[in-house]
Amino acid sequence: MNAKLLAAGLLTIATPALAEMPVLTVLTYDSFTSDWGPGPAVEKAFEATCACDLRFVPAGDGAALLARVQLEGAASEADVVLGLDTSLTAAAAATGLFAPHGLTPETALPVDYADPLFLPFDWGWFAFVYDKTKLTEAPTSLEALAASDLKIVIEDPRSSTPGLGLLLWVKAAYGDRAGEIWAALADNIVTVTPGWSEAYGLFLEGEADMVLSYTTSPAYHLLAEGDDSKAAALFDEGHYLQIEVAGKLAASDQPALADQFLAFMLTDAFQSAIPETNWMYPAITPAAGLAKGFDAFRPAKSLLMSPAEAEATRDPALAEWQEALAK
Repeated sequence: MNAKLLAAGLLTIATPALAEMPVLTVLTYDSFTSDWGPGPAVEKAFEATCACDLRFVPAGDGAALLARVQLEGAASEADVVLGLDTSLTAAAAATGLFAPHGLTPETALPVDYADPLFLPFDWGWFAFVYDKTKLTEAPTSLEALAASDLKIVIEDPRSSTPGLGLLLWVKAAYGDRAGEIWAALADNIVTVTPGWSEAYGLFLEGEADMVLSYTTSPAYHLLAEGDDSKAAALFDEGHYLQIEVAGKLAASDQPALADQFLAFMLTDAFQSAIPETNWMYPAITPAAGLAKGFDAFRPAKSLLMSPAEAEATRDPALAEWQEALAK
C-alpha cells in the first residue's frame, strides 16, 4: 500500500479514539500554567494516570479566578478551579457553584484546616523581599517599613491574592490602626500592579527596594539561579499565611475525573512539583523532603483570619486602603 494512503488510513482510524478522550478543564492562575510553573509537570503526570486530556486555562492572578467563576456561573466550561485561597473561599462557597470533595487529608499546614469544598495544595507566608547587596538593613515590622523612605511595589487586592493578603495582614496585625499604617505606607508605594508577576518583575528591574512576595521567593534565586542575594524581611508582628486551594465545580460534566484530579493533587507526583516550580510549601511534604535553603526564612508567628472573617473584613479594609492611597 502507498505510504501516504496507509498514513491517511491510520489517521482515520485514530481520530475517533482521540475525539472520545475525555477532557478535564482546570481554571487556574497564569503563573501555574507557565513553562516554569507546576502546570507542565502536573499535566504530564496526571495524564499518565487518567486516560484523559488535562487542560489548564489561565485566568490572570488568583483573585481574578473568583470573578470569572462568578461571571460564568454554572455555564463555566471549567471542571476544577485551582488557585483560590482562604481569603476568597467564603465568597466562592456562597456562589453555590462548588461541590464537596469528600477527602480528609493529613497536611503539613502550620494551622488546622478543614473545608468540605476546598482542598489545600500549597501554602506560604507573605513577605517583603529585598536584595541584600542593595539594602543592608531591612525593616523589622510593617510600621518600621511605613516610617522608612524605602520604595515598595505591591499588588492590587482587587485582582491579586497577594494584594488581598497584604490588606488582611495589615488588618490582622494592627486592627483599628490599619488605616494609619496605610496612610504612612502610601508614600513608600511606587506602583500597584494587577498581579504578582508584574510586581516581582519591576523589583528585579530595580524599580523598588522591596516587593510584596513570599518568604520562599529567595529560595528560587538560590536554588534555580545560584544567587543568594535575595532575602525576606521577617517582621515582629508576624506574617500573614496564604493557603491555596482547589475545588470541583458542581456543574462539571466530568465529575469523576474532577474527583480523580483532586485526589491526585494530594499525591507525591503533584506535591513534589510544588516547591521548586510554584515556590511555595507543598500541602503534604514530599517523600524527598525540601531542598536545603528552601526554608531559610521562617516567621516566628503566623497570622490568618478564618474564611468568614476574611470575607467580612475585605470590603472595609479595601475602602481603608483606597482612601489612604488616594490622598
